[in-house]
Amino acid sequence: MRFFTSLLMLLPVVAQTPVVNSAASVKKTWTLPRTPDDHPDLQGIWTNATITTMERPADLKDKPTLLEKDAVAYETRVDTAFNADRHGATPEQDRDQAYNRLFLDRGDKLARVDGVARTSLIVDPPDGHLPALTDEAKKRNAGRFRNSYDSVKDRPLGERCLLGFGSTSGPPMLPVLYNNNYQIVQTPGAIMILVEMVHDVRIVRMDAQHLPSTIHKWMGDSIGHWEGDTLVVDTANFTEKTRFRGSSGNLHIVERFKRTDGDTILYRATVDDPTTFTTPWTLEYPFLATPGPIFEYACHEGNYAMPDILGGARQMEKEPTKQ
Repeated sequence: MRFFTSLLMLLPVVAQTPVVNSAASVKKTWTLPRTPDDHPDLQGIWTNATITTMERPADLKDKPTLLEKDAVAYETRVDTAFNADRHGATPEQDRDQAYNRLFLDRGDKLARVDGVARTSLIVDPPDGHLPALTDEAKKRNAGRFRNSYDSVKDRPLGERCLLGFGSTSGPPMLPVLYNNNYQIVQTPGAIMILVEMVHDVRIVRMDAQHLPSTIHKWMGDSIGHWEGDTLVVDTANFTEKTRFRGSSGNLHIVERFKRTDGDTILYRATVDDPTTFTTPWTLEYPFLATPGPIFEYACHEGNYAMPDILGGARQMEKEPTKQ
């Protein structure tokens, strides 16, 4: 009798299991949430953290995607290497290798689109690599990465807490080593994207006109419109101080945000600057829902690092040249 009673208790669970775990069933029952003005609701907190690199690694040269078993093996290999004991032979080497997962939050998974793991964020060109720079761009960027300590203005924007490093604020909004969270707030006339890194705020003005070309902005001038259920954001008028990947003030970026399920926004961005790149190029990867919260990034212009960095440079200039 006890066995029969136990069996009856199990039967409803067994009957329901295929329904609960069926991916096809979940997709059928999911309904795209909409705002009062009947556009897709993109609001919430999202993350684009991933170990998929922007360009395809050399060892995955001919593999734009991976089978799931190979993706899991790759993720395990990267995770193991990233968390290995990396003590150096000298204090300087220890310092340069100090960051590991304790300090970082880049995720531990490859980016997956339609359930398939991607090996690069760049999807066009098909080889997963940046197109070549134009001759003009090569000349313009010559000496761009020289390490100058003559003025605060010579230091990188991220170091000065003016803009997130690695184009985390975008556009395009790229995943970096940590603080990869974004909060979207949506109204009929504007969409706000709060970037966790350096607390940058992007404002997308809906169905508007670009500002005059003489007005340049840190993150460009973003104008949005809806194409069906896809949010399309056209951004121009960048300041040349930003210089994404060596770009010029002619940089033009078109982003597409499409909510594909309850936990995913598929993000696609096409980068075009004919004075910098020999051809336009496109990135694609998911933004995944995350409970958050968005943490304060307490980085600010005028922090103590600036006088320390420049003061250290002045002190080194006073020292005799070391042979």
